[in-house]
Amino acid sequence: MMATSRRRPSRRPAPEGRRRPAPQRPAEPGPVLELDVERIAHGGVAVARHDGRVVFVADAIPGERVRAQVTDAARDRFWRAETLEVLGASPDRREHVWAEASVDRAPEDRAGGAEFGHIAMRRQRELKAEVLRDALARMGGVERDVEVRAVDPALAPGVDVEEGTGWRTRVRLHVDAEGVVGPYAARSHRVVPVASLPLAVAELEEIAPLAGGARRAGAAAEASSIDLVAPSGGRAELVVHAARDRRPEHPPTVVERVGDRSFTLDRGGFWQVHRGAASTLTLAVQAAIDADRFDPDAENQDLYGGVGLLAAAVGDRFGPSTRITTVEADARATEHAGANLADWVGARAVPERVDRYLDRLAGATDGATRGLRGATVVLDPPRAGAGRTVVDRLAELRPAQVVYVACDPVALARDVATFRAHGYELETLEAFDLFPNTHHVEAVARFAAIV
Repeated sequence: MMATSRRRPSRRPAPEGRRRPAPQRPAEPGPVLELDVERIAHGGVAVARHDGRVVFVADAIPGERVRAQVTDAARDRFWRAETLEVLGASPDRREHVWAEASVDRAPEDRAGGAEFGHIAMRRQRELKAEVLRDALARMGGVERDVEVRAVDPALAPGVDVEEGTGWRTRVRLHVDAEGVVGPYAARSHRVVPVASLPLAVAELEEIAPLAGGARRAGAAAEASSIDLVAPSGGRAELVVHAARDRRPEHPPTVVERVGDRSFTLDRGGFWQVHRGAASTLTLAVQAAIDADRFDPDAENQDLYGGVGLLAAAVGDRFGPSTRITTVEADARATEHAGANLADWVGARAVPERVDRYLDRLAGATDGATRGLRGATVVLDPPRAGAGRTVVDRLAELRPAQVVYVACDPVALARDVATFRAHGYELETLEAFDLFPNTHHVEAVARFAAIV
């Protein structure tokens, strides 16, 4: 399936940055080991040890004993391996929700994108919470208990919350040189044929060109990838991309609905992929803002704002006269944000990189800089996090509170440490399972300066 990451230039992953090449399998198989799995690690792999060396092993669960083949022994400190056989299964192991990703298949034939699909849903959320707690303690210096909550079924019609299926509204399939259509195999760029897409919403399963190994033909003859999109405000679409495709000057748009609001965006632009994610984050951000610290007349900010989803969440809670500026590097997304936020007299959309925008604020006159004092900032950075440069500059501007939406525990923890160095402490933290059957987790945190 399409990666669970975000798909706009300033989101997760960021297309404007360089993509890391997928790990390549060794030409010769590595040794086969029997391993006792100890715990889960960031990235969805489990941790075991062999002769004192850490081994990161895929498709295993803490507490299991497995036979695993080493796929990467290039480093002295750790190896990487893939489970071949489960010798002693965890009580939390279940039949994989995606047959084509099951441990019963050879590792090179397992579809990627559902690396937790063999784990009971309750245990999946516990493991995600463990990773988040561990990252905050080790890198953020904060001991914080946290529960990863399922999406409210009322916010996600058609999604099977108990199985973690039927939630993806956007899926990317790839086409190889022989014309096979399918997802990439886990941890590779090899296309594997599949007959199902269980994480996808029903509308996408119906139009997906699969049939266990479909061949490209006609208009798809030169295809390199196929996007399946199911916006909440319209019909599902299949979009074929050729290798030499360029982004059109005026790309097609879709409409997404959140409660009573509609948001227009480019069909290929970023939007939360889980059917209930946009509503979940809207409510979470609204709840995270401390009303006693909120000043509707301050220079409130929505950074990495996309098409204005979270700026609208702020406006809907505090009223149409609320002043808020949404900042987004993608000019097309910013154009849509301006239109989507037209209800708010005090809203404006700025097409600029967040770091450069904050530099401009910091270099402004004292009067303009003081305007951020008392302000509320919503921060929704890409997977790599806001980073030291942005957090340093933002903290210098001394907003009253920062509400941070994070999709990577380690990146969040690093930014927690930087905020704390500036006197901003982590006050609240909520976590949500917006990517069931994968290792990804979303968190909403609030920081405020301790006086």
